[in-house]
Parts: sequence; structure tokens; C-alpha cells
Amino acid sequence: MDGINDLQMTSGLTGLFSIVVTLLSIILAWSLLQEIKWEKLLRNPRSPKARMLQVLAAVIVGHWFAQFVLGYWNWSMLLRGFVE
Repeated sequence: MDGINDLQMTSGLTGLFSIVVTLLSIILAWSLLQEIKWEKLLRNPRSPKARMLQVLAAVIVGHWFAQFVLGYWNWSMLLRGFVE
């Protein structure tokens, strides 16, 4: 029964880690996207639609980056079995 609890705890921590990495990646993407001169791309960069586009872009870019980081993390964890 102890193995099931350990597996649940590991799964829960992995899920929590994935959520935190994804949220931090989206925040990072948002801060980096603020450096773009939106005035050159959009007619009214301060409008609600333009802000929604910026949020959507941050979520997409942040998610892509988080997937890369989490994939790299998983690959490095798999290498532990190779080295040991």
C-alpha cells in the first residue's frame, strides 16, 4: 500500500511542478512580449482586443517554452537510469 501512496505523491508533485513551470513560462513570455513595438503591428495597441491578442501570444509562447523545459527535464531524468 505504501507504493501506491508514493506513486500518488510523485504524480502530484510532477503535476504541480509542470503547472508552476508553465505559469512561470507564460509570465516570462508576457514580460518579453512587452518589449515589442505593438504600435507598428496594431492600429490601436491599447484596445481590449489588442491586449487579448498579447495575452494569447504570451500563453502560446509560454506554453511552447514550458513544453521544451519539461521535455528536457524528463529526458534528463531518463538519463539517470542510463548512468547508474
